[in-house]
Amino acid sequence: MTVRRFYVTIEYMIPGGLRFHGHNSLRYVYTNGKAARCHIATVKYVTNTRRSKSRIAVVVSKKVLKSSVKRNRIRRRIYEYVRLRLPEIKTVHDIVVIVTSPEVYTLPAPELAEQMDQLLAQTNLLS
Repeated sequence: MTVRRFYVTIEYMIPGGLRFHGHNSLRYVYTNGKAARCHIATVKYVTNTRRSKSRIAVVVSKKVLKSSVKRNRIRRRIYEYVRLRLPEIKTVHDIVVIVTSPEVYTLPAPELAEQMDQLLAQTNLLS
């Protein structure tokens, strides 16, 4: 007997070329970047003249949530928000979103978008 499986692709992540990770890339943004903070997250950003498109990283520490499933869910939710806002980013930047509160896991999507909008408004990254 053959089992057929149908997979539905849901576009909730940004393309791999727009994401970045690694100690050196993150360290550069941490040391040279500017920061904007709110009670759920911190955004650090720096202009990147070597790239043609902005890159985004989302960092959720084990200190925030122990469960990797919950950390990954937070990461996916923020990547989805960024995917929708990506065309509005003015210039080419490396952006790191550092989640500082476990509240993001249970926050409704409209409230999360509102908090992130306020946070990005502080950075003047959106047009």
